[in-house]
Amino acid sequence: MDAAQALADLTEISAQIEGAVLADGDGSVIASTLPREERGAELARAAVELLATAGESRADGQDLVQLQAVTPQGSFFVVRDGGRVVAALTGPKPTVGLVFYDLKTCLRMLEREEAKAEKAEPAAKAPATKPRVGKAASTGRKTPGKKKEEEAPDEGS
Repeated sequence: MDAAQALADLTEISAQIEGAVLADGDGSVIASTLPREERGAELARAAVELLATAGESRADGQDLVQLQAVTPQGSFFVVRDGGRVVAALTGPKPTVGLVFYDLKTCLRMLEREEAKAEKAEPAAKAPATKPRVGKAASTGRKTPGKKKEEEAPDEGS
């Protein structure tokens, strides 16, 4: 699953999300469902700036990880997990908890898929093991050309 697919899945399962953008922590767009590229870039930058500005007011010094801004026309949601940010636009009166859950799930699913891909990548690059050279393993079968030594007859018979 790539970033574009993660956002497509997000908008498919969450009917309340009208548009979404996935960005790096610096606001660089990774993927967007918005029709205009500039709009996705604006939304990503706004999301990162809003998290940073709102987080500055926290007395405990911890980073802000989610945020909702409400207007009469709709809401703007932002979730940060690790070095990524996902932002979404909704209509008025969304189910807040569900939208946050869907955004967090989107980020975690993408992270999980990337971790799987990283684990599979080294295995694909590893050289194939070469057969061992030297003594062959015993198979229990007789080797052609070798006969079992006959026992010498008893001389006393």
